[in-house]
Amino acid sequence: MRINSEIRARDVRVISPEGEQLGVMSIRDALNAAMERELDLVEVAPNARPPVCRIMDYGKYRYEQTKQKREAKKKQKVVTVKEVRMTPKIEEHDFQVKTRNAERFLKDGHKVKVSVRFRGREVVHSDLARGMLLDMAEQIGQVASIERQPLVEGRQMIMMLAPRQE
Repeated sequence: MRINSEIRARDVRVISPEGEQLGVMSIRDALNAAMERELDLVEVAPNARPPVCRIMDYGKYRYEQTKQKREAKKKQKVVTVKEVRMTPKIEEHDFQVKTRNAERFLKDGHKVKVSVRFRGREVVHSDLARGMLLDMAEQIGQVASIERQPLVEGRQMIMMLAPRQE
């Protein structure tokens, strides 16, 4: 944003601090009107014809903008992706432990990437891994929704789960 003497237009449309239009005037007159009020002339719409300028306290305006950005950042929830890794030959108890971990991550609001690693010629049995992943998704279906269906990528099969929205 350009302020005061940085504004390059000859004529500008001026808006008062209260929001009422003062009309189109030369840049010199607009700067004088701003100085009389001990405020700044700020170009708010540089692409308009003529450019629109507002008389305001620029320091206060910038402070309010940074304050709003901080508030928005505070309210923003960072969603991280947690990963649960398995092999196609996983035992039932270990599978249940991995399922509980994935459920806990989802309840905490994180996305979960469930991957099954294939070693050697295990990739031939990708249908078993797909069944395992879909079984896990079914077991924790009340807290999770499948964001990405199981898909083989290289030597592993990956499925993405997201927390279910109420």
